[in-house]
Amino acid sequence: MAVMTDPQRLIAWAKFMRRRLGDWNVTKTDLRAALDALDDWFDTNASTVNNIFPEPFKSNATTAQKAALLAYVLLERYEVI
Repeated sequence: MAVMTDPQRLIAWAKFMRRRLGDWNVTKTDLRAALDALDDWFDTNASTVNNIFPEPFKSNATTAQKAALLAYVLLERYEVI
């Protein structure tokens, strides 16, 4: 999957800010820059992330399923959900 477009990033940033996950010691601009940097990092490292999955999951799971698993593990690991 390609990097999000600027309008997609804006929507993602706005949705994230609405979640109100406590006090943040950064500005809205800083948070947007972090979201953009993370999206760029995922684009650059997508193949690396894909390569960590064992077979047959790597070959049989869709990109969306892999992304969902990645997101779920991160959210669980840091007790966000």
